[in-house]
Amino acid sequence: MKANVTKKTLSDGLGLLERVIPSRSSNPLLTSLKVEATEAGLTLSGTNLEIDLSCFVPAEVQQPQNFVVPAHLFAQIVRNLGGELVELEITGQELSVRSGGSDFKLQTGDIDAYPPLTFPGHADVSLNAEELARAFSSVRYAASNEAFQAVFRGIKLEHHSDTGSARVVASDGYRVAIRDFPASGDGRNLIVPARSADELIRVLKDGEARFTYGDGMLSVTTDRVRMNMKLLDGDFPDYERVIPKDIKLQVTLPATALKEAVNRVAVLADKNANNRVEFLVSEGTLRLAAEGDYGRAQDTLNVTQGGSEPAMSLAFNARHVLDALGPIDGEAELLFSGSTTPAIFRAAGGGGYMAVMVTLRV
Repeated sequence: MKANVTKKTLSDGLGLLERVIPSRSSNPLLTSLKVEATEAGLTLSGTNLEIDLSCFVPAEVQQPQNFVVPAHLFAQIVRNLGGELVELEITGQELSVRSGGSDFKLQTGDIDAYPPLTFPGHADVSLNAEELARAFSSVRYAASNEAFQAVFRGIKLEHHSDTGSARVVASDGYRVAIRDFPASGDGRNLIVPARSADELIRVLKDGEARFTYGDGMLSVTTDRVRMNMKLLDGDFPDYERVIPKDIKLQVTLPATALKEAVNRVAVLADKNANNRVEFLVSEGTLRLAAEGDYGRAQDTLNVTQGGSEPAMSLAFNARHVLDALGPIDGEAELLFSGSTTPAIFRAAGGGGYMAVMVTLRV
């Protein structure tokens, strides 16, 4: 087998696989990369038993042959090549990797022992890949990283065929992040592990993401990438009940200005007291205050204020506020129902994104 491929396209493909394939494993084959060569190009595949990933790389191939090589070592070699064109050649049990004046020899593995990876040939529903990636990216911060929190370690994907939309939801029990986006078809509701969602965000670009449902599995296919992932079992909590309905005070201001002000005062926030930052809204101003062992900080912003309450004092975790503001561009709208009840942060112009956060005791 001989193949000529550009360094950039090969590096890009290997970069996607590197994040999935473990660098160490009790089964050494799982640290390997399978390469299937055809006249159309190279298909790179790997697995960590939670996620199977396959990526197509265009290449000029002669005498097609499949082989297995150490994934991270191969990727490291390709990244460090000096030339722009890479030549691959299989001779016996050895892969030659050449570019410019460099020539590397890699021992290939036992391809017959490599676990078979199968991807579906049909799709149950299709979603806009860019919209899906944006939605997952918007809410990912709210998913829990704690192993004991079960379904909170996932992102719920809901399909609403009656409204022609889909929704992603993430929560760690202290906050809820929601993003609605247009979607057609009749898809299932499911919970994607947050770490699998991270890989989806990286591989989804433009075009369509085609979903195929299996037993506890989801397969996602694009024009370049195929992915199988295990889903989380369990019932996602009823997040709708924590979204406040009785809004008593509404504040609108530039999201960037609020991010910068929170960042400033949070420098002195007590790290042992939930990075507490107080919000005091009164007479068209928002005063932010934080206090810790080394001093106090205060910042005042002009806001557009509305609602039945003339003033309100609340407190939030500064890190949670910054996370919630991250996906918001332009004007941010803060909706308060009371000093001790959850608050809503969202974009003033709509867009389908919403963050709901519990307040700290005032």
